[in-house]
Parts: sequence; structure tokens; C-alpha cells
Amino acid sequence: MVRSETKKKVGILGGSFDPAHKGHLAISIEAKKRFRLKEIIWAITEKNPLKNKSQNSLSKRIKECKKVTKDKKYIKIKFYEKIIKSNKTIDLINYLKKNDKIDIYFIMGADNLINFHKWYKSKEISKKCNILVFDRQGYKRKSLKSKTYINKKPDQLTFVEFKKVNISSSQLRKI
Repeated sequence: MVRSETKKKVGILGGSFDPAHKGHLAISIEAKKRFRLKEIIWAITEKNPLKNKSQNSLSKRIKECKKVTKDKKYIKIKFYEKIIKSNKTIDLINYLKKNDKIDIYFIMGADNLINFHKWYKSKEISKKCNILVFDRQGYKRKSLKSKTYINKKPDQLTFVEFKKVNISSSQLRKI
């Protein structure tokens, strides 16, 4: 991905955020700092295509995301699916790429990299944005052996090691 220093660097962290937690916040803060992102969009999905239905309503999840990020004005909470008529990541990226003044940095946890090759048009996603993969407790080895990581081009994907927050939405739902 060719980067232009005149373009605004925007991070996208997509997911169901069921619930939003300090791990989401930690990788957003780290991505902003390390990659000099001006803004980060938490793109909430009604339903993750690879997961079961969310336990909490969309409106409750949006409200919780806003509460978690209230002190971070650079994090925007957005629901695009009604606008773009899709829950596919590539459709969101294509929609955002209509603004040619931004560079997109797609943020994900290492657990998502393991099955990224199964995502709809994953190769196209890799070509259209910078992918930042944040290490997660217990997923590093598997993610670094994933099809996507092994076949990546050097400028398409960055594996980010940092002080991990050992928490997940599925763990929180069990509490």
C-alpha cells in the first residue's frame, strides 16, 4: 500500500463490540500513537458474519462504546451498515475510500488474522488498506502461521507486539 504523507491517516476497528472493553481501547490508543493516526473509527456491526448473534442490542453496544471512549475524542463510534447496505469489511473500505484524502489502517486482533483468509474478499482488503494486527494473549503463534501472514506482502500487514490486555468480549459475556 503506497502511503501519502498528505493524506489523513484513519484507523478502523470493526466488530460487534459485545461488549466494548479496555482491550479495544488499548489497541486503539497504541495504533494512534505508533502509526500517527488522526482518527479511529469503531465500526460496529449488527452481526459479525463469522460469529453468533450478539447478546446485546445494537443501541446498547453503541451506547457502551461511547461510554468506554468518552475521553478519547479521536475515536468515533459509527454504524455504517444502513448506509452501505452491507456488513462486509470490503464494502465499508470501498465506501470510505471514496474520500481519496484518507489512508485507511484496518486494525484487528491476532485472533482475527487466523481466519482472515476466509473473510469476503480478504485479498482485496489487503490491497486497499494497511492492516495492523495486534498481538493477543494465546494467539501469536497461530496467527504468525496463518495463510494470510505467510502469504503477505511486506507493506500490506504489520504485526504489532505490545503490552497485551488479557480480556475479550466473549470472556466478559460469561461474567
